[in-house]
Amino acid sequence: MVGEIKHEWFSNVRADVLSGIVVALALIPEAIAFSIIAGVDPMVGLYASFCIAVIIAFVGGRPGMISAATGAMALLMVPLVKEYGLNYLLAATILTGIIQVIFGVFKIAKLMKFIPRAVMIGFVNSLAILIFMAQVPHFWGVSSLTYLFVGVTLLIVYLVPRFIKSVPAPLIAIVLLTIISIYTGADLRTVGDLGSITQTLPSFFIPDVPFSFETLKIIFPYSIALAIVGLLESLLTSSIVDDMTGTDSDKNKESRGQGIANIINGFFGGMAGCAMIGQSVINVKSGGRGRLSTLTAGLFLMFLIIVLGDLVVQIPMPVLAGIMIMVCIGTFDWSSFQYLVKAPKGDALVMLVTVIIVVATHDLSKGVIAGVILSAVFFVSKISTIKVKEQQKNSSIFFEVEGQLFFASVEGFVETFDFTVQSKEIVIDFANAHIWDDSAVGAIDKVVLKYRENNNNVTIKGLNSSSKRLVDKLAIYKQSNPKLSAH
Repeated sequence: MVGEIKHEWFSNVRADVLSGIVVALALIPEAIAFSIIAGVDPMVGLYASFCIAVIIAFVGGRPGMISAATGAMALLMVPLVKEYGLNYLLAATILTGIIQVIFGVFKIAKLMKFIPRAVMIGFVNSLAILIFMAQVPHFWGVSSLTYLFVGVTLLIVYLVPRFIKSVPAPLIAIVLLTIISIYTGADLRTVGDLGSITQTLPSFFIPDVPFSFETLKIIFPYSIALAIVGLLESLLTSSIVDDMTGTDSDKNKESRGQGIANIINGFFGGMAGCAMIGQSVINVKSGGRGRLSTLTAGLFLMFLIIVLGDLVVQIPMPVLAGIMIMVCIGTFDWSSFQYLVKAPKGDALVMLVTVIIVVATHDLSKGVIAGVILSAVFFVSKISTIKVKEQQKNSSIFFEVEGQLFFASVEGFVETFDFTVQSKEIVIDFANAHIWDDSAVGAIDKVVLKYRENNNNVTIKGLNSSSKRLVDKLAIYKQSNPKLSAH
């Protein structure tokens, strides 16, 4: 236990602290932007990012992953804030956390195994595209100087790591170009243009809402949506960081941790949040691996607001946009172009559909759910082909069934048989097949009973043990002198 704590907290101190500082600087404009999207004061997003990052550092299941206020969650909050105000949002945030803790207790993370690789690739690529699209307003069509600062930022982030590895290149870019911007009086958009920063710590308070069933009716639909989207984004981001770092993480602990963070966050005036793919990638690329990087990001964010607030608002937006563009380039799975050519057509289509829906709706859950459903449809169609081989010997007809018999394959199964034959010995062998559901048993019933109508004697054989149990339990034909055997 002590060894695990030491490894997660103190095995990578220098890199964790420096990467946490980079993340904190990049968190500020995003937190402010997400607050504006949700329709709340910028400090609501900043407080959320501080609270969630600090708490998740201790209770999360994925060391080195960054959680804070996010765009996906902010979009879901808009109607609630517009109609009922901030206090109802904070109450919904607390309820979101409670639901996420319940999900974690019931090990909802095991559902991750049902998300196919094609959906994961689509998720990563669509996030990279969304992050890039979010940066475009900060530099496109603004000024030539803006383009210059973006270009210099890209060069620093790309070239500096080849010569300097002790300090993260994004941190060098932010400090150096901010100093140049301030001293030259460059006419650039800054963090301060997104919104004002109040240099005060968050304080504990209980949301001012009626404690009634009516309030629960209002906030519950939003809370369940926030809980699902937040967990989906967190668990997928966790899997991506697992792959990037070659380490494993406790997804159920992460679910509980996200819930605990949102509960506490709601009592300190923060909006609901979850894991951030962009910031997590920045953290990992900057060398962050342990819990200390997440804690540093949260604490340094508040330090920036309280102590250096006047300087923070002067950070040029083109510099932060440039850093995020490099994150997009690093996040996007460039091998997916090869994947489109080499992968089965169904998988390639699933990836494209996931990307298109996420980018079109800006909703990660819709894209992922659509991708999973489409994958399931393709899988069902792939395994729903069932083969029936027929052999005739004298007055007997032998059928050998091969494949999976379930609701999607029963039609093809029944159509194979010729029910016009009379007074024959019919043997149907299921040694190379499996019976999955009531529809399959119903199809067997139909075949057997139709043959019996023409005085045929039908024998079912070769059922494996689980198929036999299902047939014994549900089959109608067995009620009148069946011949059934299992091998």
